[in-house]
Amino acid sequence: MTPRTLLALGAAVLAFSAGALAFDGTAGLGADVAVAAETSRDAAPVHVTKAELRRVDSIELDAEALVLRDDDDTVVESSMRDSGLTVSVLNRLLGTPSRTQTAEGDGGACFPAGTTYTWGGAIRVAALTTDAAAGNAVEIRVLRDSVRSVLGRQIELTGPGGVRVGDDIADEIADAPRSERVSYGSDDSRAWQLLLREGWMDRHDEDDDESSKHSDDAGTNGVSALTDETTVTVLGSPMPVHAQRSC
Repeated sequence: MTPRTLLALGAAVLAFSAGALAFDGTAGLGADVAVAAETSRDAAPVHVTKAELRRVDSIELDAEALVLRDDDDTVVESSMRDSGLTVSVLNRLLGTPSRTQTAEGDGGACFPAGTTYTWGGAIRVAALTTDAAAGNAVEIRVLRDSVRSVLGRQIELTGPGGVRVGDDIADEIADAPRSERVSYGSDDSRAWQLLLREGWMDRHDEDDDESSKHSDDAGTNGVSALTDETTVTVLGSPMPVHAQRSC
């Protein structure tokens, strides 16, 4: 691939707005834990038992949540507005993550201070100190098609519609409207970003001219797939298409 294509893909993978986060630190499935939503102060705690986590066989990155499933049954839907639940549940299911501390400005002007958590080189979560304008408290990237749980079970990782890292989505790219896809690189070395599901609707007043301009610049947000040619390499949310702003 050309340097320009690699740069574009790398920026999308690494562009986390990371923030500091404290969580229980329990290795493995641990004891049954109830975790209160950090960004929804009035939300009731979400209780996830050890027995429920043992049955998880897949994790879907939706536009605004991580959905842990046992076959077709939802075990827990962890909102990306709730950083504490997201990190704690993954920590209990997948074990202790690697952590990277980020000082403000590291990796570029758009990077605030914070911490990025990575499990098995497969799921990367950046927790935000302050919620982003869209409302998300975390940014998530899926880098592999599966990850091993702390008990040794292989957990399938997907996006909407079952799309996985390694899938060829040539047909989906061809059928998608131009508003939902972006091409990087040249004809002989092409990469794509395809919006799989829209989310994170702009919360600004539509009657405000400045807010409307902000919304236009932000593109269409949601969960996207990045590709090398037409093979999926990364799933990410939030990850807007046709965004005009640099941050």
